[in-house]
Amino acid sequence: MNPITISGFSFVRNARKFDFPLVESLRSLLPLCDELVVAVGAGEDDTLEMVQGIGDDRIRIVETVWDDSLREGGRVLAQQTNIALAECRGDWCIYLQADEVIHEEDHQLLRQMIQQAHNDPNVEALLMRYVHFYGTYDYVGAGRQWYRREIRAVRNTRAVTSWGDAQGFRKLLPSGQDALLKARQTEVRIFHYGWVRPPKVQASKQRDSSRMWHDDKWVEQNVTQAEQYGYDGAFELRPFAGTHPAFMQERIAAHRQMGWAFDPTRTRPRPLRVRLTDWIERHTGWRIGEYRNFVEV
Repeated sequence: MNPITISGFSFVRNARKFDFPLVESLRSLLPLCDELVVAVGAGEDDTLEMVQGIGDDRIRIVETVWDDSLREGGRVLAQQTNIALAECRGDWCIYLQADEVIHEEDHQLLRQMIQQAHNDPNVEALLMRYVHFYGTYDYVGAGRQWYRREIRAVRNTRAVTSWGDAQGFRKLLPSGQDALLKARQTEVRIFHYGWVRPPKVQASKQRDSSRMWHDDKWVEQNVTQAEQYGYDGAFELRPFAGTHPAFMQERIAAHRQMGWAFDPTRTRPRPLRVRLTDWIERHTGWRIGEYRNFVEV
């Protein structure tokens, strides 16, 4: 039996400008992969050089230009994901966005889960659990405000496609319709650092991200133009008691030296519906109305 081959894939643009942990993300993928495909969009900084500077022969770069006609609804994000996915040659493909990191403690578990899934033709994808950091590396988001799990590994059937705004995946049927992937839950963690940046950079990133979903008029009317992001949008935060990936240690130390102000008690009041459903989830594990872009098997 031939060994399973694994491709990693990702996409990125303006990683330096918006302070993405891009290098850390890619380095956390490399130990798992036979190749790593990165779609690098033309931007305003040295993102391409950042990827090249990793200096690993397994990395294959696809240079792209983002299509502004696909910006609303985040469709351009799925398009860029699909550009990278189409270049993958492995039996299985592991996906990370540029603000996501896999802990090295979970590498062996992920290898085992891919091996098990590969031997079960009913499994088309693997679900991973999310840890969402907010404002600092010491607090994580809690409750239904934060998605708990997403597909981050897929069987490379050539029918899989990134969906919507690139948060999940589906498969395309010969009829032209799409279908949900059959996904197996794992205990592999995705450390999401997209809400941990210096406040000025985060404010700029929020404005830029909004343009991936809305036109300029909507952004001007609805997105704050404040110079500093307030980090006061979470309903509930909890102290983080675990360890961060080794790939993140240098970045975390540099950010701690910057020492921006963060108050974990500055949270938004939770609507009654959210309070009730969060209470039920805490006591039963059931998240009422949870969005599932997959069929769990």
